[in-house]
Amino acid sequence: MTVDLLIILFIARYLRISLKTAEKHPLWDERLRWAFFGAIVLFVISVVYSPSQSLLLWAAKLGLATLAYLLYTQPVFKPARPVFIGISPYITISLFASLIKVVNHSLYDEWKDFIDTAEVCAVLWGIGTWIVVNKQNKELNTVREKVVQEEENSRIATAMKAQLEVQVAERTAELTTQKEALEHTLQELKATQAQLIQSEKMASLGELTAGIAHEIQNPLNFVNNFSEVSNELLEEMKTELNAGNDEEAIAIANDVKQNMEKIIFHGKRADAIVKGMLQHSRKNTGQKEEVNLNSLCDEYLRLSFHGLRAKDKAFNANFQTRFDESIGRINVVPQDIGRVLLNLINNAFYAVSERKKMAGEGYSPTVTITTKRINLPSGQEGVEIVVADNGTGIPAENVNKIFQPFFSTKPTGQGTGLGLSISYDIVTKQHGGTIQIQTKEDEGTSFIIQLPCR
Repeated sequence: MTVDLLIILFIARYLRISLKTAEKHPLWDERLRWAFFGAIVLFVISVVYSPSQSLLLWAAKLGLATLAYLLYTQPVFKPARPVFIGISPYITISLFASLIKVVNHSLYDEWKDFIDTAEVCAVLWGIGTWIVVNKQNKELNTVREKVVQEEENSRIATAMKAQLEVQVAERTAELTTQKEALEHTLQELKATQAQLIQSEKMASLGELTAGIAHEIQNPLNFVNNFSEVSNELLEEMKTELNAGNDEEAIAIANDVKQNMEKIIFHGKRADAIVKGMLQHSRKNTGQKEEVNLNSLCDEYLRLSFHGLRAKDKAFNANFQTRFDESIGRINVVPQDIGRVLLNLINNAFYAVSERKKMAGEGYSPTVTITTKRINLPSGQEGVEIVVADNGTGIPAENVNKIFQPFFSTKPTGQGTGLGLSISYDIVTKQHGGTIQIQTKEDEGTSFIIQLPCR
């Protein structure tokens, strides 16, 4: 009897575990409640009123069977079905024993020992099943908690992913805006750079103007003078021809011929100077041409000197050339190499002029240009141009910055700081050469350019 009561309570416990909130489930209100409480009441009455024990016990066992049936058939109690496996042997044996007892009491007495043994085994089976089910439930709860935790982690990860995607989208939009702003700024910088380079080019062209004017004046003076003399000689030759003095007329004609040759020579010299000026000022096509490097160096040396003399009448300096005549013609962009030479020579004359202001009369300012044929480290044939001066030199802390854009050792307003930077790009990037500097403060500076011949 006590076993039946414990089994009912055991079933109720698992029913509630299955339902979680069994009181709120419709099945609890309709059948489960009557079967559960009815079985308990009947078992209690059968214990208290022993005369009615057999009938009440039979009804109680039917209630117990009803509970087992509900436990097995209702889907909502599926997690508690293993309990049915544990209690079904006892319920079956108990119902069978009660049925025999009602139908044939003497047969029940004969089989009583067997039935009691079977009930004990069924109870042991139920206890074993309960232990196994309890262990499985614990493991199941552990797995369930793990799954819940994983789901929670997944939910958190999904939320974080969504948040990160929003942040990434915002950051991407911000970076896109910054990129567009930087591209706009870069375009402005490129436009400004182009304007500065053009300004630097026009500045160098302005410095050339005075030198060109001086240089072109000399051949023009020769042309004018020899033209006037030739005109006078032609008048004399006309007179001699009219007088019939043919020999004197022939001698005068020879003098006119010599004058015309000199006019042609100096006219070509003026034409070369004008072409050089136009070549320097025209738009750079980047096309290399074969040029006489020595002539190019000599031309820009003289143009730079006369240009500075025209700007400052007090300026004076010595200049020397040491040209290797075996160089011949090399393949370069003449207007660009001319700009490089002009920048270096102007800087050299500026350096010697500044030192002369400090050193006084005992100092002899000198700028020297040297050319020679060399073998480059790559094995190619090349040329070396050295523009040297005995001027102020460059302080050691400024040597590494000398080719940086906008860096200048000149006072504010006397230089853009782009000349050497542009020269460096022309030599290294456009012509595949090198440009180096050797300097010592208060002693002088040498710029060494190495270029491939082709």
